[in-house]
Amino acid sequence: MIEAPLELGLALNSFAENAVVLQEQAAGGGGGPMIERGAAAALGIGLAAIGAGYAERAIGASVVGALAEDSISPGIGILLTVLPETLVIFALVALFVGP
Repeated sequence: MIEAPLELGLALNSFAENAVVLQEQAAGGGGGPMIERGAAAALGIGLAAIGAGYAERAIGASVVGALAEDSISPGIGILLTVLPETLVIFALVALFVGP
């Protein structure tokens, strides 16, 4: 039971060391970025969408339970469910506003 966090720590340490080595290789081999600008934007928006979906999962379950008990109105439930989607909207705005 104690070994699992140790193995996870070793795996994360190995991942971090590999990232540092790759970064040093990229910096020495031309000085370009590790990831292209479009790929970085896609990664940021994708991670924002995954995070919003993860948040909506828990909020949606809570809203359905509250609606079943008549503790909240449907409008408030919809508002709470849609609220995490603003993260994705902000990511899209940052994509089009950025340099």
